[in-house]
Amino acid sequence: MDPYGERKLISPLAKKNVELEKPHEQEAPAVEQLSEEPAKKPAAPEPPQQDDRVETLIDHLGDLRKQLIKSLLVFGLFLILVFSTLNVWFPYVVKGHDLVILGPLEVIKFYTSISLTLALGLSLPFLCHFLWQFVKPGLKEEESKFIGLYSPAMLLLFILGVGFGYFIVNPLSYQFLVGLGAANFAVMISASEYIHFLIMTTIPLGLLFEMPIVALFLSTIGLLTSESMKKVRRWSYLVLAIVSALITPPDFISQLLVLIPMAVLYEASIYIVRKMEGRKADVESSAV
Repeated sequence: MDPYGERKLISPLAKKNVELEKPHEQEAPAVEQLSEEPAKKPAAPEPPQQDDRVETLIDHLGDLRKQLIKSLLVFGLFLILVFSTLNVWFPYVVKGHDLVILGPLEVIKFYTSISLTLALGLSLPFLCHFLWQFVKPGLKEEESKFIGLYSPAMLLLFILGVGFGYFIVNPLSYQFLVGLGAANFAVMISASEYIHFLIMTTIPLGLLFEMPIVALFLSTIGLLTSESMKKVRRWSYLVLAIVSALITPPDFISQLLVLIPMAVLYEASIYIVRKMEGRKADVESSAV
């Protein structure tokens, strides 16, 4: 009779082989279980780290620094050119008027003021181009296309506004005010007062002549329509009258000379915006 009963004896070598086979048998279901599990979704991209944001800000500041350096160099070159040719263009500024100097420092003040103004006007196209190069990557496609196409028109309107002030508003206002004062006073015009008067009757008009471009831009981004401009026409004329009174000498002729073209430009802005809305509607209808 077997003392171990029916129990089967396994040698140590056979037991070792059995133990080596068991892990493979256990791994098989695990592999099948992994294959049965659905594929996991790809992990969402990690948000940009703070270091990346700092590097981006540094890059933007570096680009801004480059454009500012270019602008200062161009402005400095035009300032040197204008100041070195002062005797050439000076008669066109004073227009033959008899001006007086009230002190030795007023000569420097006069030359500096008029030179800075002319240098800024001549370098304005280059400054706008450098500014455009900086802000272009951050603009939307519609805004980028708009500014790129209408930048020449903006410069042209600015020049027209300055020319309108120089050839029309300034001489008429000057003659009216001097004639008004000559009735009771001995009129003596200082150089500093004259240049202040000349700048006041030219540069603001150049900015106001940008009204159609500003209205077109606001319409492009959806903040303005031709119907809304028509509804607020009366209030707009009132605002234009106040602005013309603020940027011109305190006489009725100058204010009227500025208000009339401003009203014409406002109506032209309504017409341009309406035409653009019609063109946009035609494009959308044809696309459908």
